[in-house]
Amino acid sequence: MSQFPPNPAPKKEGLHPRNRHQGQYDFARLIQTTPELAPFVAVNQYQTTTIDFANPIAVKTLNRALLKQFYGIAHWDIPAGYLTPPIPGRADYLHYAADVLASVNDGAVPTGRNIRVLDIGVGANCIYPIIGHREYGWKFVGSDVDPVAVRMAKQIVASNPALNGAVEVRLQPKSTDIFSGMVKPNEVFDLTICNPPFHGSAAEAEAAGQRKERNLGTSKGPQPEPTFGGQSTELWYPGGEGTFLWRMAEESALNRRNFFWFTTLVSKKETLPGLYKSLKKLQATDVRTIPMTQGHKISRMVAWTFLDAEQQQAWREKRWAPAPTAPAAE
Repeated sequence: MSQFPPNPAPKKEGLHPRNRHQGQYDFARLIQTTPELAPFVAVNQYQTTTIDFANPIAVKTLNRALLKQFYGIAHWDIPAGYLTPPIPGRADYLHYAADVLASVNDGAVPTGRNIRVLDIGVGANCIYPIIGHREYGWKFVGSDVDPVAVRMAKQIVASNPALNGAVEVRLQPKSTDIFSGMVKPNEVFDLTICNPPFHGSAAEAEAAGQRKERNLGTSKGPQPEPTFGGQSTELWYPGGEGTFLWRMAEESALNRRNFFWFTTLVSKKETLPGLYKSLKKLQATDVRTIPMTQGHKISRMVAWTFLDAEQQQAWREKRWAPAPTAPAAE
């Protein structure tokens, strides 16, 4: 019998129905597959089995256990100080993005390696390609401006046979560019995903990090908001989230022939009007905002395309058509 009792809360509120991470973490099972997690797990004063989310090593080890248990990733690590993302939330984004593809495909999510996804800011953790490929079989290109992040993401891919041939990682040579320099002339993608940096400067990012650390130390609830670290390129962009998304919209229009759907997370609701205005000016044919809620955290995904109905149908017929069935043996 496990020394860690199951947590009483039956469900994580707001997660997508296909998200594997419904319910509280089963630490006993996670420890079975990843024994190095055990020293970080304890029952707190609220009788909840948890880890110290203020401890970056504990959070990283939890992520390693989740990736191994749910996605078959045996080898995963990131350098100290790099972003350790919350896996349930990352999975949620991918499932909602899959729903956007399904909405123009008679309700069926297109799957397999013929579906190509560009992850803008793949990070050292490579989380989106891992989950997207393991859940839907999609093929990914991940871009990043940080050479260390690119090297580590490539190492994760090379160390896990399940990702072999499914994920390519590219260095973005110009830190302010998003699609420029990453998309080859005749290359096409069915989907983009992006978790943009939302601070406007290093000082702003540092102040936000200090507030979060203080909140972790004074939280009155049973499980505080976790802290996940992050390098400067992961946390801030000159001008903040609004400027980043303006640039993303502008570059998406320049590359409209190479993509079906663009999507991005938007952390600040105040950013939305400016993004909508840009997309209207650029003549996007369809713009959608999908609310996302995980516990007390509220976010949203914005998706847009420049393809009209005829172009969308042609794209689907060319790229999403099911493989022909082999004739039955006589």
